[in-house]
Amino acid sequence: MRMLFLLLIFLSSAPGLSRAAEGYLDVTAPAGRKPQLYLAPSSALSGPAAPEVGRELVDLLSFDLSLAGPFNVSPPGAGGAGADLVLKTAYAVNGGGLTLECRLFDPVLNRDLAAKRYTGGMKELRRMGHAFSDEVLRVLSGQKGPFTGKIAYVTKLSGNKEIFVMDYDGRNPQKVTNNRSINLNPDFAPSGREIIYTSYKKGNPDLYRRELFTGLEARISARPGLNAMGAFSPDGGRIALVMTKDGNSEIYLIARDGKELARLTKNPAIDVSPAWSPDGARIAFVSDRLGKPQVFIMNADGSEVRRLTTSGAYNVTPRWSPKGDRIVYARQEGSGFQIYGINPDGSQEAQLTTLGSNEHPRWSPDGRFIVFSSTRDGSEAIYLMRADGTAQTRVSRGTISESHPTWSSAW
Repeated sequence: MRMLFLLLIFLSSAPGLSRAAEGYLDVTAPAGRKPQLYLAPSSALSGPAAPEVGRELVDLLSFDLSLAGPFNVSPPGAGGAGADLVLKTAYAVNGGGLTLECRLFDPVLNRDLAAKRYTGGMKELRRMGHAFSDEVLRVLSGQKGPFTGKIAYVTKLSGNKEIFVMDYDGRNPQKVTNNRSINLNPDFAPSGREIIYTSYKKGNPDLYRRELFTGLEARISARPGLNAMGAFSPDGGRIALVMTKDGNSEIYLIARDGKELARLTKNPAIDVSPAWSPDGARIAFVSDRLGKPQVFIMNADGSEVRRLTTSGAYNVTPRWSPKGDRIVYARQEGSGFQIYGINPDGSQEAQLTTLGSNEHPRWSPDGRFIVFSSTRDGSEAIYLMRADGTAQTRVSRGTISESHPTWSSAW
């Protein structure tokens, strides 16, 4: 059963909102004063106490909001004296049903900044908690958090490369493909309700589109040769992908039903890894047309190609931020790769990772975080970090290789 929202957001009046507007609690700021957020112990609304529910909820909220960055999060045992904000939760368990009440309280104003009630099944506890974390960020910054989103990724759990989806924090993995073949490069539609991916299940590397709730699937590009690295346009109506049907690796546009629209690159070099700008006007991609793989940018019709990266000899897999202000990519460093960020005009290039080999960077829907794969702990696993490279955190929970992550909006 899908979660029902019985009580919509209750916001404080103008004085409370003005504090966020003035930057008092600017959750996107990379530096500055960190307010103290106290997580009060969770209590029972009615019926018998279920301390395991309260503990899981508080742990979840602590993980979300600590990762967000601007808070010094105090656990229940620390006490709330002197806290700038207090997050209060309560629950009621009724058989297999669950009700949660969550409030963000401002002790200075002596009022709630946000309050919500959620009701659903016990299995939706974590989704409810993530939803309130999203609201906390929205109230304090004006932009909703990404914590109810999903991450699609490639795993070798079954011995083959299959696609799974999981909660952003690595919980609740769910199998998407089960064809005992090679499945690669998942990409979410803007709705978050379907993905495209490349599969060898019929022998040729073809591009498929799959609805996540119904399981309905269509093979949308089966041209001879490679049909890979598909990327949905921001409006979901077009897909940029790599095909080799004309004898060379080039970037093409197709409609979401597979109808070919245009060939964008026409170069004897290898052109791969298309990535849309958030306004749909430009596409970043990788080409070795100057000798070594570098990141380039072109208009969405293939015109006005210009080189973006000028440092490093091997730069791959770019991805444009949801705000359009940064592009992340992987650069070969020694025997592995490290993740870098750069402005679309080529300025302010910065290295974001240093440990192990790190690849396939993708943004969270709000642009606050980056998900990527890394070998720093041995086998390839999924990690998160803030957009500035801080708070690098593993979310993979097993020892089997997991890679090619991509982050969706909420379902």
